[in-house]
Amino acid sequence: MDKVFIEGLEIEALIGIYDWERRIRQPLLFDLEMAFDNRVPAASDDIAHTLDYKAVSKRLIAFVSASDFGLVETLAERCAALVIEEFNVDWVRLKLSKPGAVRGARAVGVIIERRRQG
Repeated sequence: MDKVFIEGLEIEALIGIYDWERRIRQPLLFDLEMAFDNRVPAASDDIAHTLDYKAVSKRLIAFVSASDFGLVETLAERCAALVIEEFNVDWVRLKLSKPGAVRGARAVGVIIERRRQG
């Protein structure tokens, strides 16, 4: 299986369950791997045949920047669903990191893998 990836995409978001978190925007880091057959774009050398990682990144930035979730788990699920539905991806692995959330840890977060249903 071929994969297209986005690594270290930083997006500021309103996220968290504590009162102080609801008053500030925090940086979140996204790493994605998306299943995609790269043989067609490799043969044509045409961006129209690719999974455009710039378009995926811009869409995630717009969605996450406008979001207002309490849990990183909820945000991760919604982002995975968005990628699958809007970019016709069959499988996605998404790592969402919340840097500085726990003293002594570089980051905490979740890693999820989702497949297109049906």
